[in-house]
Amino acid sequence: MSDLTPQDMAAKLMASGFERSGPTAATLSDPIADTPTVVTLDQLRPYDHDPRVTRNPAYEEIKDSIRQRGLDAPPAITRRPGEAHYIIRNGGNTRLAILRELWSETKEERFFRIVCLFRPWPQRGEIVALTGHLAENEVRGGLTFIERALGIEKARNLYEQESGDQALSQSELARRLTADGYPVQQSHISRMQDAVRYLLPAIPTVLYGGLGRHQVERLAVLRKACERTWERRAPGRDVSVDFATLFQDVLALFDTQPDGFSLQRVQDELVGQMAEFLEADYDTLSLEIDDSENRQRALTREPSPASPAAPDVPATPRPSSPPPAATPAQEAGAPAGPVAELSPTQTATALPLGNAQTEGVGAQPVPADRDAERLQGHIVSPASTTERLQSIQRLVADQMGDKLPDFEVNALCAIPVQVGGLYPISDVWYIEPGLDMPDRLRVHIAQFAREIADEAAVAEHIEPSESSIGFLCVTTAIFQTKDLPALGRAVLTLLHALSAPRAAAPGLDRERLANDLAPLLRGGGTSVRLSDAGLVKLFRLLRLARRLLDLETGAASVAPCHEP
Repeated sequence: MSDLTPQDMAAKLMASGFERSGPTAATLSDPIADTPTVVTLDQLRPYDHDPRVTRNPAYEEIKDSIRQRGLDAPPAITRRPGEAHYIIRNGGNTRLAILRELWSETKEERFFRIVCLFRPWPQRGEIVALTGHLAENEVRGGLTFIERALGIEKARNLYEQESGDQALSQSELARRLTADGYPVQQSHISRMQDAVRYLLPAIPTVLYGGLGRHQVERLAVLRKACERTWERRAPGRDVSVDFATLFQDVLALFDTQPDGFSLQRVQDELVGQMAEFLEADYDTLSLEIDDSENRQRALTREPSPASPAAPDVPATPRPSSPPPAATPAQEAGAPAGPVAELSPTQTATALPLGNAQTEGVGAQPVPADRDAERLQGHIVSPASTTERLQSIQRLVADQMGDKLPDFEVNALCAIPVQVGGLYPISDVWYIEPGLDMPDRLRVHIAQFAREIADEAAVAEHIEPSESSIGFLCVTTAIFQTKDLPALGRAVLTLLHALSAPRAAAPGLDRERLANDLAPLLRGGGTSVRLSDAGLVKLFRLLRLARRLLDLETGAASVAPCHEP
């Protein structure tokens, strides 16, 4: 073999290499299961439909934690089919923004290159991602009312696209959101849609600033009440503006920071301009709108525990000078409505309970220690919970727009049972001071026993007594052979067992009571069942009998809860 000349060597070095004739893969395909993945900030984008558009209130605290400790909880990521970059899957846009800031400030590699859990893009990816971000934002920092409303409106659009552009009802939308892990009540969806349609165009600054659900609800009620009044009075008049435009123009005047927003001022200005256009008296128009508002609240109010917030101050006639600022309770969006909306029994029991409920209505404040004493009187056994757990539950309920029952509020309010009879029952547990003595307790116990027996047509066999718990069941030889209905025999047997637990009664089979007790109290396909009123009277009878026995044996270590 001859030696290579310099020219031959140069030709070989410049020759082209082998070429692949088949297709080449530009990138590897995404994993088909959850897989830890290292990504850089250049590869990662925030979720473009994130419902949060305002800064997370806890932004600085989160940033300081990540600066000191690093990213303890990296966000889950995913990727839409065909796209080059990754996106946040369900919550984590705040953390991503903080990482970008820290990388820009420090240039530390730990803020630029992170290990995330990659989760494959699901079949219903857009809906799953959106509902995931809604739920995650609620837990980690909360959304403003309008952000939640816009997020649910976007979810509605996605659901309608999924259903072939078929319009969804509010109830169906609520059902689908719940099925996808973000439960929202239908009534809340209705308020959110009103806020997006009627309020957002006029007061975006106030809404994005954090205007709460209660104030949004009151604005919605005010708008509907004013619109009804306008529709009654406008026909036949030469009015140069329609109500929708008037409402938007008036509301836009108050698009300031939420701290300076006053619903009372909005109402005053709106009623004033309506009076000018309709050529009506301001006071008359204001009273008409207030009455319509009260009716609307009564129709739309959700059953809930009594709120400790003070009632609103009634609207006043339009003054020539600027009206005074709203009260703190009004600024905070406390539920509106005069005290007269309560039933007589609720008014009598709800008003004198403590400072929070009597403030602003002219009642004398009640010492806090008396409320604490009454509260302890309603606790049969402490609940196995902690203050931290209760605060978390209240926070989640508030962010979700739900009503979380408050034991401390409920226990200090009369339960609206309202069972008729000689001694009507408004609270099964509460014992008035004038009743808390043995002879008075026996009178009431005997009356309740007689009324319960009367329901079973055996009242003639109940006689009052100055001993025992206040009554006796009387049986005779004739009674032994009398053909009593099953309900009557079961009721008499139960009452006799309560009044004389160790005494035998002719004609009453105590052993049979074991079989009759469950049907008597709960029912279950038989005619042996107390009515609801009879059951409440039985509960009241037992409560009074227990108190009577405590008084007579000296075992009452804690006095019953009394009105101060």
